Amino acid sequence: MAFPWYSWMFMRLPNLGQGGPSFNTPHGHSIGGEAFQGERLRASVQAVVLAGGVGSRLRPWTDSVPKPLLPMLDRTLLEQVVWGMPEGVVDEIVVAGGYRVDQITEHFAAKVEGIDVTIVEETEPLGTGGALANCKDVVSGRFACFNGDVISSLRIQDVLSLHEKNGGVGTLALWEVEDPTRFGIVGLDASQRVIQFKEKPKPEEVFSNLINAGSYVLEEDVFDVMPAGRHSLERDVFPRLAERGELNGLPFEGYFIDAGTPSSWSDGVEACIAHDRFYSGAVVDGSWCADGVAPTGVRHGGSMFGRGVAAQGTTIQRSTLLDGVHVGAGSNLNGVLAGAGSVIGTGCDLRNVVLGPGAIVEDGERLVDERRSAP
Repeated sequence: MAFPWYSWMFMRLPNLGQGGPSFNTPHGHSIGGEAFQGERLRASVQAVVLAGGVGSRLRPWTDSVPKPLLPMLDRTLLEQVVWGMPEGVVDEIVVAGGYRVDQITEHFAAKVEGIDVTIVEETEPLGTGGALANCKDVVSGRFACFNGDVISSLRIQDVLSLHEKNGGVGTLALWEVEDPTRFGIVGLDASQRVIQFKEKPKPEEVFSNLINAGSYVLEEDVFDVMPAGRHSLERDVFPRLAERGELNGLPFEGYFIDAGTPSSWSDGVEACIAHDRFYSGAVVDGSWCADGVAPTGVRHGGSMFGRGVAAQGTTIQRSTLLDGVHVGAGSNLNGVLAGAGSVIGTGCDLRNVVLGPGAIVEDGERLVDERRSAP
């Protein structure tokens, strides 16, 4: 089944892109800019972002906005995923999206400068492998690939270097954890070739503490080993490549966050604050403030305050309050994700709570591990 794709030259993603305006034709050629000489001349690579999930773990935030467009500081989550790629390494972003792809399309259509962005739409859930296979017609040669909610310190050029040295079809970024049973684990030999790959092993099946970090360099040959229809990179593709000796792995250090849950979202906010991953606003006492100043009389840390947030005499820790949120006096918030325009009354105690846009918490309410939409 063929799926539609849309392509433009838009937005200057952080540290990405150079040259004049360009856009892609249905044949993948770049019109305009410095690179056009009758057909695309690629000294760098494309980057595919797998962003097709509905973001159910962040509902009700994602009931009306696709996860890639959720604001993390002054960027979208998608922009944070590709943050820090140096100029000359990536020349096009390909977004594999399915849920509310019209909003993703409109978002990038409003951008007018920088780098090619191509949207490839899923009209049905395809899994991570199927979503990548759906991009086959717009991806060529060697390319980078990222899960759509990973925020990390990875230098993609290091992955490219190992891939160039070892060859093969793919090279994975790897992260070390204490408990790898929730992830895909990877065994390496002395030359950093992957000799084992197992997705979400049982405790007795664990052979490594290195996990798949959701960032890859792949050759277009990967499409030749993909089954038809819905499938998983982690279960159906990477184990096969490992058996054939065509997969490499690069452990890296720094930070690695899968920002797809409320708790890990807060981890992502703290990492972006700590590593200056923003262009506007200001950090005040450990929190990022879109207005450049923190709300008056608020004890806070590790939090994100959108524009026009009103709060006084409250404690707010590890929380994200989007534009226009109001918090009444004497309330305590920890691990709260509050959608734009939501209202939290006086004397409330909220822990690990997700509020949709316009949600209301009445005076004195105590909420733990709850989700609430607008009335």
